[in-house]
Amino acid sequence: MSLDLAVLLVIHRRSAATRRVFDAVAQAQPRRLFIAADGPATADDRRACEETRAVVEHITWPCEVSRDYRDENLGLNRRMVSALDWLFEEADEAVVLEDDCLPHPEFFPFCSAMLSRYRGNPRILHVSGECYRLRRPDLSSYFFSKYPLAWGWATWRRAWLGFDPRMTSWPKVRGQPDVQSLFESEDERAYWMSTFDQMYRAQSAGKDSPWDYAWYHACMWSGLSIHPAVNLVANIGSGAFASHTHDLGELSNRPTGPLEEPLRHPDRVVRDRQADLDTFDYRFPGALLKRQRSVAHQIGRPTRWASRLFRRLSGGSH
Repeated sequence: MSLDLAVLLVIHRRSAATRRVFDAVAQAQPRRLFIAADGPATADDRRACEETRAVVEHITWPCEVSRDYRDENLGLNRRMVSALDWLFEEADEAVVLEDDCLPHPEFFPFCSAMLSRYRGNPRILHVSGECYRLRRPDLSSYFFSKYPLAWGWATWRRAWLGFDPRMTSWPKVRGQPDVQSLFESEDERAYWMSTFDQMYRAQSAGKDSPWDYAWYHACMWSGLSIHPAVNLVANIGSGAFASHTHDLGELSNRPTGPLEEPLRHPDRVVRDRQADLDTFDYRFPGALLKRQRSVAHQIGRPTRWASRLFRRLSGGSH
């Protein structure tokens, strides 16, 4: 398999996980490969970073390779944003993989097909490899969502140009009357309004905050994302070397693919609202909130953990 496709692989210090993801990229044989690496955070990290870079040193297929290796440690958020800025200075569209996101072989042709089909549609901003929908109402190979899930994804330069890490438009967006209609439950609304409030305050104070939540902000109010009908990417990143996902629980190593062939396109470009609620419940804390509320109801008073969650959702600090 050889695809006329650009792929960005972002690596750091996990050589074993990087080997698995790089082998999957090598099977797809993209025509253009961008590799971005963060530098070691400590002296002890240096060997792990060097070993990880060695994994991707030898390209065994015809490919235009570009590398952006940093000597200093930027941290996950600054490294991801700088890598994506670099990527889209050179490419009009691309697939993006971190070193802990293991794609099914059909992930690459799926992304390629979606990038081509929706290239000229400004409503479509993001193609995800993840799927958390519980029920499949038809035979379509994918559906539309408000969530730009980023464990294996693709997008266009035109979409990335709308990314603002400081989320400067959030106060204006927050005040719009129709912002409430984007959410399927009170928990979902409270979680995202509170989260974006906190991200905005952090950025305004010059603090580091998750790059992917700023990308969520850029996409959720402006357009739609595509999710495959079956999961096409497994997160294999739980462990001591993970930046944030030390224990993903049931989100770790989820089964993947395949999609049926040929691809079946939805009849309409309409958001699947039930799928979005499923995604919130499974990928985000929706189900946890429901469990905590049930426990609190059964014992007649809030648990300590439930109280913390409710304070967060009502605008409290992390």
